[in-house]
Amino acid sequence: MAKEKMSKKWWVVIAVVAVIILYVIFAYNSFVGLGQNINGKWSEVENQYQRQADLIPNLVSVVSSAVKVETKFVQEVVEARSRWQTAQTQLDKDKAGVQMNNGIAALINAVATAENYPKLQANAQYVALTDELTGTQNRISVARGRYIEAIQKYNIATMRFPAKIIASMFGFSAQDYYKAEEIKTPVLGEGKLP
Repeated sequence: MAKEKMSKKWWVVIAVVAVIILYVIFAYNSFVGLGQNINGKWSEVENQYQRQADLIPNLVSVVSSAVKVETKFVQEVVEARSRWQTAQTQLDKDKAGVQMNNGIAALINAVATAENYPKLQANAQYVALTDELTGTQNRISVARGRYIEAIQKYNIATMRFPAKIIASMFGFSAQDYYKAEEIKTPVLGEGKLP
């Protein structure tokens, strides 16, 4: 009888240890998956910035051929695109991406409000490009939102008990949320082409 009780105790101990080990493995793998989800969501933001950057040369070409001058708006968009392409960090890429967005918006606004460019405003290629760029800017906003949600899920997982203990054991810590830079966004009708 004593052997039976001892045997049952060992099985209980073994079962408890097995559950703890399985929980640690599950929690670790969960943190890895959530971390990779964050990276994937940021990659989607960058993918949309890349799409935007790929459209800029076409926009510049169409605008420059119709306007016949290199406007400050065109220069700003091209410079922001160059900064985005050479940026090394996530923060620098995002700052340059926001500048691309703002430069494109300023250029489109300037053309839309300039009565001197009805030919450009009627150009089907220009209209298609501006529609595509506007759609891309919307996709960037959606992708950023998904990135923020991924960070939130990860942070919640690393802060819940007892997962917090496992997270700290393996070096998983809360991630910083996306923070937009304070950059003046052009308002419709602001600025004029020369």
